[in-house]
Amino acid sequence: MRLYDTARRQVVPFEPGPVATLYSCGITPYDAAHLGHAAVYLTFDVLVRRLADLGHQVRLVRNVTDVDDDILRKAREKGVFYLDMAAEEMARFDVTMTTLGILAPYRSPRATSAIADVLTLVGELLDRGHAYRAGGAVYYDVTTFGAFGALSRLSPSEMLALAAERGGRPDDPAKRNPLDFVLWQPSAPGEPSWESRWGPGRPGWHIECSALAMRELGATIDLHGGGDDLIFPHHECEIAQAEVVTGQVFSRHWLHVGMVCLDGVKMSKSLGNLVFADDLMAHHEPAVVRLALLAHHYRERWDWSESDLKEATERLARWRAARERASPAARLSSLAMSPEVDGAEIGAELRPAIGTRPRDRDRDRDRDRDRDRDRDRDRDRDRDRDRDRDRDRDRDSDDDPGLQAVRACLDDDLDAPRALRALDAVVAGGASADAGAALLGVTL
Repeated sequence: MRLYDTARRQVVPFEPGPVATLYSCGITPYDAAHLGHAAVYLTFDVLVRRLADLGHQVRLVRNVTDVDDDILRKAREKGVFYLDMAAEEMARFDVTMTTLGILAPYRSPRATSAIADVLTLVGELLDRGHAYRAGGAVYYDVTTFGAFGALSRLSPSEMLALAAERGGRPDDPAKRNPLDFVLWQPSAPGEPSWESRWGPGRPGWHIECSALAMRELGATIDLHGGGDDLIFPHHECEIAQAEVVTGQVFSRHWLHVGMVCLDGVKMSKSLGNLVFADDLMAHHEPAVVRLALLAHHYRERWDWSESDLKEATERLARWRAARERASPAARLSSLAMSPEVDGAEIGAELRPAIGTRPRDRDRDRDRDRDRDRDRDRDRDRDRDRDRDRDRDRDRDSDDDPGLQAVRACLDDDLDAPRALRALDAVVAGGASADAGAALLGVTL
């Protein structure tokens, strides 16, 4: 598999070990998941599915930022307790992701679960001279990390502009350097607060993900990512916090997903120009919404249009029609490769074609006497049948043109749009798209 690495600015081999460790920045649960969120988590879902298909055990951690400026402000506006609102929105988010066919992550830890880890990490940064106290807060000193800016490759002026736009407050008078960022801050009246060596307060934004990623996956992870609006400052700051403490590479690979726009403007909660995934799935089949998102390459910045749904609806109809036209053997091959279908269902499909074995009249007469022997024989036969079925499944999988085409496309920088076109060609040739669609998480 080859993936684009943001840090190296090129498509490079992605070669994790038997256990692939991935971290995706998750939601701040104060509103429903919009299509920008869905595009990010769908990208990671396709990656997880292909890595598992390659034989890896995949550990994807996706955090939940359940305490920060945005969620606290929204809770005040609604007059509710911030954790109650977070729990409600997280439940809603989980339903949306499940409906869209997104596999559940290995872990989904909350920021509030990492307070002890944050305090430890902030303490180490202070002790090593990479942080300082000022104005009741603790700041990271970016001048102590020579590689600051290596991920984003932005100039100082560009970083300052983005920091101001994305909550970095470069004009904070307590800072030594305008690009320094908050690790720990005093809580405002009515905000949640935790005791620390530096006074009561709460974590800054960036420290949460460094602490959680290292707690859940270790000092170095195989791949980290999210939307490309997180490259700076969030991911740049994560690297700085982690690497000066561990002395190791924080993430071997960085994957970022392009923004989904509406009328040329990035979808954003702050702007309110949102299209919500659950609203679309209330009027369209989830597989249609999934196909509409997969039709755009994950690195592409693109504009949402109702025409995406029309094209996806037509594509799904073509694939399903091809499935109905496929021969019984092709349908059985599709069944055999589906993890959602068990042997009993395959057996039900086969029985009309192969008939039943004639009974042994002698054994019928002596059934009671030979019952135990027959049970053992049946057990051995079932075991052999399961082994043969698994072998046939692997052989059929290797022979399925749609599945092989999808695998090749995903191994080339997760090129889902090309995978869809490849399956279109398979269907046009009279074959079924089932196995390839299943790898993309689309149920026909």
